[in-house]
Amino acid sequence: MPAVGRRREVLVPTRNASVPVSFSSPIPPPACDRPPVAVAVMTKRPMAGQVKTRLSPPLTLDGAARLSHGFLLDTLAQVQRLMGVARFVAFSPLESAAFFGALAGETFGLLPQTGSDLGERLAGVFERLLAAQFAAAVILGTDSPTLPDAYLREAVDVLCRGDADVVLGPAEDGGYYLVGLRSPASPLFQGIAWSTAGVLRETLDRIAVAGLRSHLLPRWFDVDTQPDLRRLARDLADDRISAPHTRECLRTLGFTGERP
Repeated sequence: MPAVGRRREVLVPTRNASVPVSFSSPIPPPACDRPPVAVAVMTKRPMAGQVKTRLSPPLTLDGAARLSHGFLLDTLAQVQRLMGVARFVAFSPLESAAFFGALAGETFGLLPQTGSDLGERLAGVFERLLAAQFAAAVILGTDSPTLPDAYLREAVDVLCRGDADVVLGPAEDGGYYLVGLRSPASPLFQGIAWSTAGVLRETLDRIAVAGLRSHLLPRWFDVDTQPDLRRLARDLADDRISAPHTRECLRTLGFTGERP
């Protein structure tokens, strides 16, 4: 893989630097002694008019991008709390390497996304991580900033123990918020009607055809629409839910979740 800007693609991030975001108690290390699992955050640079456009209105396009940035920071902090894994940011567009390098620090390796659609990009990230001899790889997005830490830990543990070949985190909209593999499985991502209510079902059908063992995590919700945003704001009124960057962003935007 050629260098991107001045920063090379990294497959083993250093251990002593920290991501410049706040985080609470660490999530315990995985329940096995095999080579580490790689966990990659799949993300796009938050720019107005390019991300979370379905949240405008009630937010402006700039406000939606600012909220997307908060989602990203909280997701990085969650992965930072996960002990005993190798951490990555799978980013786009290609020219945003410097932005993500400055944001994530040396604790996260950088992987540029490649491919013409989401399926090709997911398959590409898995292929590169698993080729680096990790025991398994997990990819999660940034649309679920309140995702419980325990769900992410469960995904890593199931793969680390070899209890399943594929782990999926079902989203309430019919997609999935997380996918994990122990070996490359590109057919799972080919020809999927992305951003539809049938994504999870199509994927499960392909897993069955391939004869792979699957494990489903508890359901959670993505924040893609106005009702999702209002639900998020109501949830974050509970200080016990850890998503400080998202909470602060909603506060500065003046969004409480209440209907006008």
